[in-house]
Amino acid sequence: MPDLSEYSKLAKDMSVDAIALVPGPNFTRALGKPFMSHERPFVVVIPAVGTPAAIVPNLELGTWELVGFEGAVFDWMDQSGYDSAFASLAAHMPLRSLAVEGQVMRVFVSKALTNAMPDLQIVDAEREISGLRIIKTDADIAALQAAIDISERALERVISTVRVGQTEKQIEQALIQALFAEGAASLAFAPIVAAGDNSAQPHGKARADYQIKPGDALLFDFGARKHGFAADITRTFFVGEVSDEGRAVYDTVLRANLEGFKACCPGASAHDIDDAVTNVLEASPYADRIRTKTGHGLGRDVHEAPYIMRGNQQKILPGMVWTNEPGLYDLGNFGVRIEDDVLVTKDGCRSLTSFPKDLTIIGR
Repeated sequence: MPDLSEYSKLAKDMSVDAIALVPGPNFTRALGKPFMSHERPFVVVIPAVGTPAAIVPNLELGTWELVGFEGAVFDWMDQSGYDSAFASLAAHMPLRSLAVEGQVMRVFVSKALTNAMPDLQIVDAEREISGLRIIKTDADIAALQAAIDISERALERVISTVRVGQTEKQIEQALIQALFAEGAASLAFAPIVAAGDNSAQPHGKARADYQIKPGDALLFDFGARKHGFAADITRTFFVGEVSDEGRAVYDTVLRANLEGFKACCPGASAHDIDDAVTNVLEASPYADRIRTKTGHGLGRDVHEAPYIMRGNQQKILPGMVWTNEPGLYDLGNFGVRIEDDVLVTKDGCRSLTSFPKDLTIIGR
């Protein structure tokens, strides 16, 4: 049986009857195996006192047995629907209050719970539940490092093959192939490969009809997933040549990135780090090109706490991992972003990414 005691303790601390987990990063962490989130409700309910129970789609029972779950299991089939499973849960474990992952639990699952237990109060505990994994273990950090190492080897492969005339989509496909060739279990997210004016879109999509040309900024934002953990890396290159403006913007972003490392230490807040980074950008001639915060937490999710932004007074503690990704974006012209994955240590921080950040011209 997986050890779910920290979730029971959290339920007690929050003064709720139970915590519910649905497939996603917290579910995988708690149970040791990933399950898909699809149209079939799949819920584990962990009470403050007593034994957990689960609602499991019948077709998942074979895999579910591998979890070693010893609580009550209420399965259901597509042909008969899931209402009876939720009614059985309600009879087995009457609840008055239930803490859920507000960013993960879907409305139809919430409604199935309240249909079975009309007086149930559902509490959004996204911050508290996800907070249980905000401090990374040694195993978590090793998995992150593996994902990052794979990603950096893949990028090294790809930039050596970039040539004028290739499309963004061709380069994107080469990157995906390289990630899997280097050992990725899956993609952390759909990679961003954006050139020229498209690089000014923070989340630009690769185009099949745009051929890169000399002078283009070429931005890669991507990551492998390994052992359940995600890398998230951005590097911006220039194709063939770089203008004076491109060089100046790149230098500004790099200085901001380096300032983020200086500002990172236990006890500093997310606000402090973002403020230090953003101050560099705001003091430059390119302040009107600021469009994003400095970064976000990284782990099983690509975006998780802590969010590195002004106004967030959350303290940065040893074992947290965050992305240091300042950028400047001139719509219709070009953008530059440099992103590292940063581990907070007891006396400062350490970059888990090691790919060079000096301005680099490729595709000559």
